[in-house]
Amino acid sequence: MGKRRTKGRNINGIIVLDKARGLSSNGALQEIKRLFDANKAGHTGSLDPLATGVLPLCFGEATKVSQFLLNSDKKYRTRIKLGIRTDSGDSEGAIISQCSDLVVSKKDIEKALHNFEGEIDQIPPMYSALKVNGVPLYKLARKGVIIEREPRRVTVYSIELTEFSGDELELEIACSKGTYIRTIADDLGQLLGCGAHVIALRRTQAGIFTEEDCVNLQSLEAEKEASGFEKIDQHLIPMDEAISDLPEVVLPSITANCIKNGQPVIVRHLPEEGLVRLYDEETFIGIGCINDDGMVAPRRLINN
Repeated sequence: MGKRRTKGRNINGIIVLDKARGLSSNGALQEIKRLFDANKAGHTGSLDPLATGVLPLCFGEATKVSQFLLNSDKKYRTRIKLGIRTDSGDSEGAIISQCSDLVVSKKDIEKALHNFEGEIDQIPPMYSALKVNGVPLYKLARKGVIIEREPRRVTVYSIELTEFSGDELELEIACSKGTYIRTIADDLGQLLGCGAHVIALRRTQAGIFTEEDCVNLQSLEAEKEASGFEKIDQHLIPMDEAISDLPEVVLPSITANCIKNGQPVIVRHLPEEGLVRLYDEETFIGIGCINDDGMVAPRRLINN
């Protein structure tokens, strides 16, 4: 039999999309994949449809580093409405309770926010992409099925009240992967005794990528219409740039070949532990890790 023809272009790199409100992360991925005519693409962790902001999307071999982006820290700006609690923790859910005599001060909020600093345990919301026995929780929630969820430990590096007026407040939050901002809003409302939910959410940073790195779908569509792939391909970020916070290890070609064959190698002046970026001379070849013997072993290699 003949080899099945691959659909789309073989392109490698990362696009940092400014996701629009109302678009699911997978919907955004499919739109961008279509726009670039890419044969392989993946995202680095979902954003709620309500949310906007930084959504790195990986093409081709860059999908091999997507897990490391998924594990990266995040920053958010969120707007929260007090006095109303919803089943989803945001304005897209059904109202489950309301507070008719809302009396909350700025001091009350700032005091309550101390409960969310550092390592905290969160119960994931039913309306989330987290899977139980292979089924996303949100699919169960839509059927009215509520199941018990185990608390998950996350880290909130900082949580700052930046605005408070009437029954709305704005927070800026820096946190570890897996932190649910909707859960913070819901828990805050419970602490204040009035209920609360997210009415706006924007991811301002994911790993090293910030809002300044973003491009929106409409701009990309206009550029492609005017200048084709040549113009939009200029937005592709090299995959190793996404993990530039990892130490760089440059190998001579003979040593790099050993790594490519799955063999750990001895390299001078390595970090004591952790992950590293690996290069064959000037060419990025993947991610390595320092093992217990102080050698560097391949963790995730790419095809150049």
